[in-house]
Amino acid sequence: MFFSKSGLWDVSDYGSTPRFTAGEKAKVYINKKDKDILQRLAEKVAILADRPFESEKRDLWSKHNSLKTKVPVIFCDPENGWNEIITDKEIQCEDELAKKWELVLRKEIFWAEEIRDDKVIEPRFEIGYTYDDSGWGIETKINRKNSSGACTWDAPIRDYEDLNRIKMPRLNIDFNTTDQTLSLAKDIFKNVLEVRIRGVWWWSLGLTLDLALLRGLEQIMYDMLDNPGLIHNLMNKIQEGTIEKLNYLEKNNLLSLNTSSYVGSGGFGYTEELPSKKKNNVKLNELWGFGESQETGQISPMMFEEFVFKYQLPILEKFGINCYGCCEPLEKRWEIIKKIPNLRRVSVSPWSDSRKMADLLGDKYIYSLKPNPAQLAVPKIDLENVTKNIKQYLEVTKNCVTEIIMKDNHTIGKNPNNIKDWVKLLRKEINIIKK
Repeated sequence: MFFSKSGLWDVSDYGSTPRFTAGEKAKVYINKKDKDILQRLAEKVAILADRPFESEKRDLWSKHNSLKTKVPVIFCDPENGWNEIITDKEIQCEDELAKKWELVLRKEIFWAEEIRDDKVIEPRFEIGYTYDDSGWGIETKINRKNSSGACTWDAPIRDYEDLNRIKMPRLNIDFNTTDQTLSLAKDIFKNVLEVRIRGVWWWSLGLTLDLALLRGLEQIMYDMLDNPGLIHNLMNKIQEGTIEKLNYLEKNNLLSLNTSSYVGSGGFGYTEELPSKKKNNVKLNELWGFGESQETGQISPMMFEEFVFKYQLPILEKFGINCYGCCEPLEKRWEIIKKIPNLRRVSVSPWSDSRKMADLLGDKYIYSLKPNPAQLAVPKIDLENVTKNIKQYLEVTKNCVTEIIMKDNHTIGKNPNNIKDWVKLLRKEINIIKK
């Protein structure tokens, strides 16, 4: 679970698509020195993307997403540990825009040369739309001491009267700045990387993060018993606003294919079951969809179905293939969740009963395993213990279509080798079971 970043820059979709926020004074300019730095890095990315096994990794993910892989596929994202890998001192560009683009390129290079998981290095550079989302027209004040630590918030929905203050979300898209940014990127990366625009308008369509922010996390637990009507009214409004936004994006040709992107809470969307070539009229049923409800992870299955799932299902029905789950355990909800049409990727978090989930998913769904990231949050990983854990993962999932997704890292112990060593150990054990 996370809160979106505020301020001039929003780096959406795990750092791959930097964009401006509408309403801010955007400096769509990069000086000659920064341009030269970016071009050199882009040339390196292009060389790495041209390696024969990048195509093999695309095929691997496509086969995996069709439930045809026999051994686990690997993806490892340092997430909030990136600042311990690519430090401010290593960033050479001067202007803010150039710095963000440099970081994106350096991440790709580090993935290719150092992490060496199954992430495909693509010969492209993506630009996000410049936009603001009006939200629900009612302020949720977030109280935090720093950008990455814990926080509290002041939920604005106190009673039924406050429901009348909710307004449907509206997108304010600055097409002029978007076009300028796209043109600048094309000028810098021409003949080296394909530059394209990709709309990243949401991460999850789970609805319950908005519910918790509007009403309060603790309060919604009481409401399900003491004030169920308010929860139903609020969830109905959140569902209505979400569907309205999705329909607007589809109608105005603002959707982008996600068949080569990170999808759900883990894994990549390469597949032959959905369109993959660039088009201008993308429909929701041509995309991967994603839902989760981490905020309600401890409520009963019956309450989950009544207060959450009934509102998620009409949204997920719009998508071609679906992912479900993130950090919440899903084994007790499985009989409900499996009703999702075209459900393919299912999250198995550190808080799940991994063996029970293996029995439930079998080889009919992708077992999206999320190891506990705490094992990387130390100055040096415990090689013996990590190896033991990996052996357990592989034994439990031996009859499953498995991906192992290391994510939710808030620190890697200030040691980039932790990431590299973890992938090496995992590769070693996977190679053993291949033989």
